[in-house]
Amino acid sequence: VLQKGLKENFADAQVSVVDCPDLTQEPFNFPAKGICGKPRIADVGGVPYLIPVVQKEKVYDLNTVAKDIELPGAFILGAGAASSKTLGVNAELIPIVQTKSEKKPAVNGSYIAQINPADKGCLLEKYSSKYTDCKFGLLANLYASEGQPGKVIEVKANGRTGELNFVSCLRQVLEKHYGEKPVGMGGTFIIEKGKAKIHVMPPEFSACPLNTDEDVNNWLKFFEMKAPLICQPVIVSRDPGFDLRLEHTHCFSHHGQGGHYHQDTSPEAVRYLGYLLPAELLFRIDRPAETHRVGRD
Repeated sequence: VLQKGLKENFADAQVSVVDCPDLTQEPFNFPAKGICGKPRIADVGGVPYLIPVVQKEKVYDLNTVAKDIELPGAFILGAGAASSKTLGVNAELIPIVQTKSEKKPAVNGSYIAQINPADKGCLLEKYSSKYTDCKFGLLANLYASEGQPGKVIEVKANGRTGELNFVSCLRQVLEKHYGEKPVGMGGTFIIEKGKAKIHVMPPEFSACPLNTDEDVNNWLKFFEMKAPLICQPVIVSRDPGFDLRLEHTHCFSHHGQGGHYHQDTSPEAVRYLGYLLPAELLFRIDRPAETHRVGRD
């Protein structure tokens, strides 16, 4: 299904089932070897806690989320917002955490991307270089598993010919094929070649309410960032009525760039390599009572 759909948006696409590579190795350097074992997705909080006006009291803990999704000790990947109560500023969180279990403490391999006060560029840092907790704020889309090796779906796509970004293409292919039946996936992919459009939220929350997508885009800071970028996507093909964010991808690198992935900006040169797995369960945590569709891309 994925291969057929990707070929409509990319010059070349190959999808196969392979053994998950050892994710503790370069370029990932994750705290777990794989993305297999009881795979599940959690959508925590939501964009309505960020816009139109921020609700700073919304703070969560990945160790607690692991228990809430009935997988204490889970290995968690995904995309979210850092806790401004911890950092003192607003920032993107690239969660990569082996949560704590009865036998072991948590291992936090997450990154934070924020606006550098010195030059207004992107400042990417290891979370553990400054903080010891596993907290996040406002919203997150998370893929969780036991972090085991195993069989995964390897996705290769080169040379984008269509309008859709890599993640949207995967999601829309699934929605088209499976229709009413929601299919969720998560894992990691590398933009091996090319450049990408990435945003980083500004350090200050907007004083004025952000009421439209245009307002949001004017508030966000956009950058063109270069490969290789290691990305953590969370995808659900269709919302079964839980007010989900259907796709959300954050990325980091080893050259100081990272944030929220929008689209590659070098379609002819771009090369994607991904390792994904369908999730078995979906958990919706702290769903906003008042909602809207603004700022969901």
